[in-house]
Amino acid sequence: MPTKPVKSKRKTIERTQTGIRLEKRILKVLKGLAAYHEISLGDLIEGICLHAFEGKAPFNKNTLKKIREIKQVYELELTAADSHLLAEND
Repeated sequence: MPTKPVKSKRKTIERTQTGIRLEKRILKVLKGLAAYHEISLGDLIEGICLHAFEGKAPFNKNTLKKIREIKQVYELELTAADSHLLAEND
């Protein structure tokens, strides 16, 4: 993730509380990555989305390595190819 922006360049926004459902291991990896970068889960997700909206990769090589390590800890084997194939147990 990029470094935190300089205060003078910060933009004022309005946030809203939401309840979203995520695959539990994906959530664990996201929380682990947010903790690694010492940012909130919401800040991490916002950064990922803003990069994706512009077609940019949100993570550098070092962060991708850390993600692989965290995925291994939580036994997350899902890939982007699985993204439209996920179904919940009823």
